[in-house]
Amino acid sequence: MEAQSKTFLCISNYFKGNAFLTALKKQGNRVFLITTENLKESPWAFESIDELFFMPGQDLDWDLNLLLQGVGGLMKEHKIDAIIALDDYDVEKATFLRENLRIAGMGQSTGRYFRDKLAMRIKAQDAGLKVPAFSPLFNDEDINQFADHIPAPWVLKPRSEASAHGIIKVYNKEELWKHIHDLGDNRLYYLVEQFKPGDVFHADGLILEGKNLFLSVSQYLTTPMEISQGGGIFRSATIEYGSKDEKAIKKVNNDIMKAFGMRYGATHTEFIKCHEDGEIYFLETSSRVGGAHLAEMVEAATGINLWAEWAKIEDAIAKDQPYKAPKPLKNYGGIVLTLSHAQNPDLSSFDDPEIFYRVMLEYHAGLIVRSKDQKRTRLLLDDYAERFAREFSTSAAAPDVKKFH
Repeated sequence: MEAQSKTFLCISNYFKGNAFLTALKKQGNRVFLITTENLKESPWAFESIDELFFMPGQDLDWDLNLLLQGVGGLMKEHKIDAIIALDDYDVEKATFLRENLRIAGMGQSTGRYFRDKLAMRIKAQDAGLKVPAFSPLFNDEDINQFADHIPAPWVLKPRSEASAHGIIKVYNKEELWKHIHDLGDNRLYYLVEQFKPGDVFHADGLILEGKNLFLSVSQYLTTPMEISQGGGIFRSATIEYGSKDEKAIKKVNNDIMKAFGMRYGATHTEFIKCHEDGEIYFLETSSRVGGAHLAEMVEAATGINLWAEWAKIEDAIAKDQPYKAPKPLKNYGGIVLTLSHAQNPDLSSFDDPEIFYRVMLEYHAGLIVRSKDQKRTRLLLDDYAERFAREFSTSAAAPDVKKFH
């Protein structure tokens, strides 16, 4: 195995991906990690990291040329075989490094389809896939055409933020223009989109050679946008296996990955089933494992750890070896998660045997459950959400978006 050892450079601005780092190391590889100096004290899987490097600042504060020079210096003594972005915000950094250092993997053009909400909408629309009506904010006439012909409400979305961060909901043309004027020159970094009421789903998968090897479809019972706009209890759960919705979303997901040129790795993609027409619309996608502990929820349902299997795919690609995904189980998983007024909330009163995972995160209360019975999973999530609201839940205003990728 030593002769087959490869060197992986991983990048993460947030504390995540320990299972990925551990799995890479178990395959006999050398593992480097670059993160922010703000995370020096985080409990990284140090036993699986050969060398740890720090950049000053957080995310957008990083100087990409300084990063490039640092990695270039590292390459004087170490041949880097692959560069991995562990978080959404690291995709640009990884594609920038790959392009400059001519290292195999997703380049900057393809990377935009997995980061830039405008690029991904245009690409999906060009591929004949359904997307909510949208417009860039480049041209005043285009914006007026949109506002005059597309029924409100609408949402202003930052093009390269993760989850629902920075989304503004507007209800009329006057309000829309007020927000656009408030954005000033930053309007370039936003788009406007029709808000379509419906059920929001996420598909979390693994891809190799452009084909989905594994895909788990779940429904947000409380959406990230609802949480960001009004606070509350975040919930998601596996949908019925073999259902019409699961089949439809899997098909659209396959079409998206083919159109976007995703070759291998982990993906997290969101869709809406519109109440008005019952059709599945593409919302957004990303080339990483889903956040908010959705990976643990997927593991509860299927037995598949997305982080570990993604690492094994990267390892197989680097070594030109075959990879075979494990056979998934068919349990039903669910998550309930909220901000907590207590730093370390006491969840000991929650003792149902279906509890699979307890979220150990300061000022958060969170549980993941699994059951062979979908109804039992939903009942537990409903019950826990009510108890969380009474005992733990608090809210915090989302920070304004001041810098843009």
